[in-house]
Amino acid sequence: MSLSPDSGAALYRALFETAPDAMVVVARDGRIVLANPQAARLFGYALDELIGQPMELLMPEHVRERHHSHRAGYMERPRVRPMGAGQELVGQRRNGDQFAVEIALSPVDSGREILFAASIRDISETQRQRQALARARFDAYTAQIGQAALQTGNFDKLGERTAALLREALGACAVGIVLFQSPHGRLLSSATEAAQDDIVERACALLNLGPENCPREPADWLQRLGAHADWPRTDIGGARIQPILDHELPLGALIVLSASPWRADRDIEHFLGIVANMLATAALRHHAQEQLAHSQRLEAVGQLTGGIAHDFNNLLTVISGNLQLLEDLVAQDPLAGDAVTRALRAVGRGAELTRKLLAFARRQRLSPDAVAPAELLRELGRMLERTLGETIQVRIDCAPGLPAVFADPSQLEGALLNLALNARDAMPRGGVLSIGAAEHVVAPGSDGTELAPGRYICFTIADTGLGMPPEVLARAFEPFFTTKESGKGSGLGLSMAYGFVKQSGGHLMAQSQLGYGTQMELFLPLAPSAAANASPLPAASDMSGHETVLVVEDEPEVRGIAVAFLRALGYRVHEAADAAGALQHLQEDAAIALLFSDVVLGGGANGIELAQMARALRPALPVLLTSGYELGSSDMPHEFPLLRKPYRKEELAGAARAALLRQRPPD
Repeated sequence: MSLSPDSGAALYRALFETAPDAMVVVARDGRIVLANPQAARLFGYALDELIGQPMELLMPEHVRERHHSHRAGYMERPRVRPMGAGQELVGQRRNGDQFAVEIALSPVDSGREILFAASIRDISETQRQRQALARARFDAYTAQIGQAALQTGNFDKLGERTAALLREALGACAVGIVLFQSPHGRLLSSATEAAQDDIVERACALLNLGPENCPREPADWLQRLGAHADWPRTDIGGARIQPILDHELPLGALIVLSASPWRADRDIEHFLGIVANMLATAALRHHAQEQLAHSQRLEAVGQLTGGIAHDFNNLLTVISGNLQLLEDLVAQDPLAGDAVTRALRAVGRGAELTRKLLAFARRQRLSPDAVAPAELLRELGRMLERTLGETIQVRIDCAPGLPAVFADPSQLEGALLNLALNARDAMPRGGVLSIGAAEHVVAPGSDGTELAPGRYICFTIADTGLGMPPEVLARAFEPFFTTKESGKGSGLGLSMAYGFVKQSGGHLMAQSQLGYGTQMELFLPLAPSAAANASPLPAASDMSGHETVLVVEDEPEVRGIAVAFLRALGYRVHEAADAAGALQHLQEDAAIALLFSDVVLGGGANGIELAQMARALRPALPVLLTSGYELGSSDMPHEFPLLRKPYRKEELAGAARAALLRQRPPD
């Protein structure tokens, strides 16, 4: 069956007008010459309003100029061409509403000229459904990553799981999760399909950088990789970097490498943002857990070393006491006298070692006072310039008007000196040692700090030396841990500084990057306005005595040394092993003029409680306490002097006379 030309034209006209899609026919000059009713309804115009209008009328204004050039190019090489699949094309109605469309273009020969037909389909509803499915899919992956973050305690394993899920969700060929140790830190951790070096190497290849120029700082990564648009020709077609942030501070970056050109819509960007936020939360939680575990580990080691030091001091007291008694007996024998002297020097070194352990355990006796930072650092700088040598350049940066800190002056100077010497050892070929001080304020409610709210002075000691890897940095404050050669360090310097600072109500922090140096930050509270030096004890002119002394000590051998020393000094002595026996002596003998007791007593009350009960019986009774611990001011009542073990006979004589002279009952 054949149709006449008129019948065929009528049929084509009917098909054009009844087609389900909007259809417009455009002349070479871009003006609409024909439109069907569906086109008029879709775009909100009357049919006669469309005829003669440029095709760009049906598009958003911001794409009209670009479309004009595309149209001109298409008309030079006309062909059947679908448009909109895999990309977003937008139409605009008369009222300004915009909607997603797909377009099919076809050249049409009218017999007189070539026209161009466009079939336009509204896919906004389809796109909404597709977006809803994509969002639901992303939500499912988000839930899996969130569940992994809650269930996985190891951040590296979380990174591996997250990277795998992101590759699956995005069709990426590689995903790298790069964390920075600090705002100026190195690449600390990376979970990726390949090794960490591979993700870094491929990311650098995208930037056309050699390994020696690879970015090492967060700001460098975020600026150079995030802003790069024209990727070089590699096996990677595109990439996306999503910052991992703590507020505005970069913690790292989420790097997605794609084999095809990267076209991320808002849903993908939103998905990556959520994942980055979850990683930031997990990283911060992991860091907090590590800090807590480190703090608990140091606390446990501190308790252990404190107990060991106490027992060791009791042993040293026995050894030292017997050596001193032997010293008097061999006074006429030079060889024996030299042997005793050498043994006593060894006891002294043992006592110094226990003092360092007690400093780490935060159980040393401190004498805090107001210390001016500027004056302290000025003197320290002069000393370091004389002693560190020409290869170390010392820089002191401290404002002269800084308020005073409240700390033991000698301990603070020793801690700063120790940190400075460690910095020197980290710069065997020379470098710069920077020491500074600045005021630091911790506001109420501040998170992520071990400092109580208040005002502090932060002493900073920074070097340009070798730096420390993370595994060494994590153990830097542990006693006896050292990376120095045997005989060149005890491993107690940093632990002593740490214990002193914590006992003084401050905090010590370390940041280090292998190859880039180390920075120590020592925080100490400001001195109260009424801080003043304690009055010195009156000196004793006569070290011997004739009074009666009650010695209370639960260790028989230690008690025997105290009794022997006091009798050699001329005192009459009673002895007791515990508080109950001591109170009985006090009730039975009114001649007892001095109570000399160990702080730690077995079987009941300790030495401080015994002293308080003795004062309840006899308010004017002089008391002298002793301990293998170095108790702080918060542990010791101010009215009871403390003699540290191990003590020499001369030290016991002076402390006993001072106690008797200070608190002698009135006549």
